[in-house]
Amino acid sequence: MTNSSSIRYAHEHSFLGSSHDENARRTRSVVALTLAMMVGEITAGYLTGSMALLADGFHMATHAGALGIAALAYAYARRNSANRDFSFGTGKVGELAGFASALILALVSLGIGIESALRLIHPTGVAFGQAAIIAAIGLLVNIVSALLLSGGHADPGHHGHAHGQDHAHAPHHHGHAHGSDSNLRSAYLHVLADALTSVLAIVALLAGRYLGWVWLDPLMGIVGSVVIARWAWTLMRDTAGVLLDKTDQHVADEIREILTSHGDAEIADLHVWQIGPEARAAIVSVRTRGGVTIDTIRARLAPVHEVMHLTVEAA
Repeated sequence: MTNSSSIRYAHEHSFLGSSHDENARRTRSVVALTLAMMVGEITAGYLTGSMALLADGFHMATHAGALGIAALAYAYARRNSANRDFSFGTGKVGELAGFASALILALVSLGIGIESALRLIHPTGVAFGQAAIIAAIGLLVNIVSALLLSGGHADPGHHGHAHGQDHAHAPHHHGHAHGSDSNLRSAYLHVLADALTSVLAIVALLAGRYLGWVWLDPLMGIVGSVVIARWAWTLMRDTAGVLLDKTDQHVADEIREILTSHGDAEIADLHVWQIGPEARAAIVSVRTRGGVTIDTIRARLAPVHEVMHLTVEAA
């Protein structure tokens, strides 16, 4: 049976990353840059006939949408951080946005690959010089955007609490929880994908102008689509794992090591999952002996700084 009592208390369930607001500001700035460059590249792609440049422009258009999703996700998570309709807060909204962005990346890679293959079979005329200039400007915008986002990774921080199934209030434990903001990561990957297609476009356009390699323009489009597809799969896999409450094995192993090292407690059941970029939740069910209590177990687990929502059950 589970050891519990009827004592109740209120506590917060806000598990947003410590750099949430700063990351949101960075993302909004990148959205504005991306939209401006998108218009320029699509227009130039049509006028010059460059498939690599046109692909980069449409690629950037979908990224503008994906980055917009990321910006909206930050705003929604902040606005609803104290909404008790969300049992564990809105710390995983970023994963949801990241998963949506991964799907967009996958569709982009498919579209670029198909169109590039068609252009490889049926070559068209390309104004290589003008297109290369526009692609270079696009690359510069991507570099600026990447620099904006690369400085916004989640900083170590602390926010949370621990409580037991017996509902006795436990003191906060202090530490540094390192986390990954999937929403920021998805935005960063979109910018990197844009930068990649810009680089490939520049190489293809210069080769076409000076070496006469017209075929390299659509071939680079195919290469870019394959790389982007790989990034999309990686992001989709990682964000899906968080959304499905995949066990954080590193933290789970740390908990097991701590509780079994004393010889007076046996783990009957253990669940550890991510509830925010820097926060994990854990439910630990233990069989104890020798007078070990729930408070003892909670005190032993206090150094596990990643766990910011702890439930302890004594079977």
